[in-house]
Amino acid sequence: MINLNTKAWISLAGLMIVMGLLLFVPGGTVYYLQGWVFLSVFTVTSIFITLNLMKHDPALLERRMRGGPTAEKQPMQRLIMLATSIGFICLLVVPALDFRFGWSAVSLSGIVGGNVLVMTGFYFISLVYKENTFASATIEIAEGQKVISTGPYAIVRHPMYASASIYLIGMPIALGSYWGLIVFGAMIPFLLLRLIDEERFLAKNLPGYVEYQMQVRYRLIPFVW
Repeated sequence: MINLNTKAWISLAGLMIVMGLLLFVPGGTVYYLQGWVFLSVFTVTSIFITLNLMKHDPALLERRMRGGPTAEKQPMQRLIMLATSIGFICLLVVPALDFRFGWSAVSLSGIVGGNVLVMTGFYFISLVYKENTFASATIEIAEGQKVISTGPYAIVRHPMYASASIYLIGMPIALGSYWGLIVFGAMIPFLLLRLIDEERFLAKNLPGYVEYQMQVRYRLIPFVW
């Protein structure tokens, strides 16, 4: 039987291969420097987080590997996750097509900034993992789960979504495309729907969550919402 760590490395390697194909096939060439830099940044940060979870929280690693549309129990969440999965694919394909056909051009400083956003988003995600071992990839209540109100959870109620939004908005910029930002904009309603639906579920099923909602006012963006 394949152990958890091996499954994690196989899954990560498969993701990197698929992402590479989604970048370089639509891009029409392997000479897509922005694509290689972004893929390197994404790979290195993903490896770092995976190694950290393997060492400190294998249970969370296992929970995070059970994600995707088919892992959700509610039909609405399956639909939302399908839409966001398609959106993630488009965040790679649209910039690649943009590069191929020259629809827009991002400056070198913009591309560097985009990659910094990707790394920043992953860094904040690592902080969420460190604080909350119950940060599952699906909406569920695990045995022994409790409300987390420390670390990033003391600032916003959904730091995972906030962190993911940072790296998602950085992706098309890092890949040299302004058109890809339209894809990110199209993903926002689905991310908000998932967030709101998750709040309803937690308020109903996780003891202490309603009190936490009163304690931490902002869902996603400090001082805004």
